[in-house]
Amino acid sequence: MSKFSLLSKKDKKLLSDPLDDNNPITVQVLGICSALAITVKLKPAVVMAISVLAVLTVGNVIVSLMRKMIPSRIRIIVFLVVIATLVILVDQILKAYVYDVSKELSVFVGLIITNCIIMGRFEAFALANPPYKAFLDGVGNSFGYGVILIVVAFFRELLGSGTLYGYPVLKNLGIYEVGYENNGMMILPPMALITVGILIWWQRARNEKLIEEK
Repeated sequence: MSKFSLLSKKDKKLLSDPLDDNNPITVQVLGICSALAITVKLKPAVVMAISVLAVLTVGNVIVSLMRKMIPSRIRIIVFLVVIATLVILVDQILKAYVYDVSKELSVFVGLIITNCIIMGRFEAFALANPPYKAFLDGVGNSFGYGVILIVVAFFRELLGSGTLYGYPVLKNLGIYEVGYENNGMMILPPMALITVGILIWWQRARNEKLIEEK
């Protein structure tokens, strides 16, 4: 007797592929701007990841439900209206419950509207698939995006400020006592690009499917 499984093999790939073989940032090289702009500290990166999760997942489902009613010639306009509406809702929620983080993220929450990952998933997947699959695709790609954001912010805040989520990790571990000093370069924009570049290199080097043939 076979075991009941909630997700089929194809459904599981919708969740797992964006975390590895088809990561939005390290493989598709999308959403780089926010990965560079808001990863100085871990907290804004986590909030941005959650915000994109909400917008992409709900947006994917809405577009999927409307897919047979959206005229091809105005689909981009419809996508923008859906994203803008969801981003406004997310922005208002952030201002109501985490105002300090909302101020830190500033215009970057609004720039979710132009996030290539969201527009890309609407066009490539939600417009051609049923709501359930669109939901899984949204969750998978949001996690793939969020993981990279959080990893980059983890190293930049830890090495650049000696803290994680504002908690003085290196100080409490006594790292400064052995001569370590915060690396100010890590909180500068170029180091965000270098850190993302290292992740892209690591992702492609460890995955044979992504090695380009000469």
